[in-house]
Amino acid sequence: MVVMMTTSVGKPGALATVAKTSAVARAHLLRRGAATVAREATPRARRRTGSIAALGARGVSATSGPRHVARASSEPVDVTPPAAKGPTKETLITAGFITLWYAVNVAFNLTNKSLFKHFPYPWTVSTVHVLVGTIYCALAYAVGAKKASFGRPITKKEFGMIFAPASMHALGHIAANLSFAAVAISLTHTVKTLEPVFSASLQWLIMGQATPVPVLLSLVPIIGGVAMAVCGDLTFNLMGFAGAMISNLTFGLRAVLSKKTMGALTDLSSTSLYAYTTLISLLVCAPLALIVEGPTLKAGAEAAIESIGATQFCLYLVAVGMFYHLYNQFAFNTLQRVNPVSHGVANVVKRIIIIGSSVLFFGNILTRQTILGTCIALAGTA
Repeated sequence: MVVMMTTSVGKPGALATVAKTSAVARAHLLRRGAATVAREATPRARRRTGSIAALGARGVSATSGPRHVARASSEPVDVTPPAAKGPTKETLITAGFITLWYAVNVAFNLTNKSLFKHFPYPWTVSTVHVLVGTIYCALAYAVGAKKASFGRPITKKEFGMIFAPASMHALGHIAANLSFAAVAISLTHTVKTLEPVFSASLQWLIMGQATPVPVLLSLVPIIGGVAMAVCGDLTFNLMGFAGAMISNLTFGLRAVLSKKTMGALTDLSSTSLYAYTTLISLLVCAPLALIVEGPTLKAGAEAAIESIGATQFCLYLVAVGMFYHLYNQFAFNTLQRVNPVSHGVANVVKRIIIIGSSVLFFGNILTRQTILGTCIALAGTA
């Protein structure tokens, strides 16, 4: 700059050149000073400066009004997305579903067996179970709780896809109630531990899918344990045993058919699928109940009312229907949140709780052979 000034003196416009050069130098020094001040500014000052600059970029004056001044000088808004649900919360929700599943299932089994003592009509009681569930789903849908019921209307094709496994569900439910009405709850649930044996066999016969040898070997103690329990049970009769075995067969068919047909219904939740299953089960159970038990149904209802009273009888029917629907719903919700292995283990624990609670509630006497066989069968399903 000094050289430029000495060589420019005496020439025209020299003073203008010097003035211009000095102005550029001053501007450069001012920019460097501003940068230094900005680096040394506190974080709060930098945030305030950034906020005012942002207002200016949007064409809003920092002094355009009290509201804008407050916004420019306030702390920056936290735009960090909310944290995902923690594993602890999810675990508690899943545990809650399992607890409700167990509690309502126990309530259903005890209420159902108590009802059969006064009203031994398993075909009709099975129909009442799905009738109450269907009414519950229809009411929930009508008041706007669609996610808690049918979800959405389905097409004829989708209805046909659900109909086959739902029909097996209905027949299996009737067969299980035939067993519950004839023998102790503990024996029925012990025999029903054979369901994986039927599922594996039907999967091979219908779908051609072979079950791995280790899995097949794990079924051996189940078969042996059930055989021991049945032979030693004091309440054993052929109707009760046959009902439990037919239930295993139909529920095994339901599982296989569900694998073949339910994969395409991915936009229906487990709640909606079970709601439609309940509706179809009603269509299957009601005609069968009228055919089998219709001629004597009036006399049976009158005898039950005479025994426990009309109010108590009606309460039994409504309560057992709600218990049945809700425990199945909680089972579906649990299966949606855990893997199949965990669900299987939870199902075994459920059977242990049901067997234990029924023995205590009804005072059933179990022989040592029955206890040992039940333990072996339950251990095999774990």
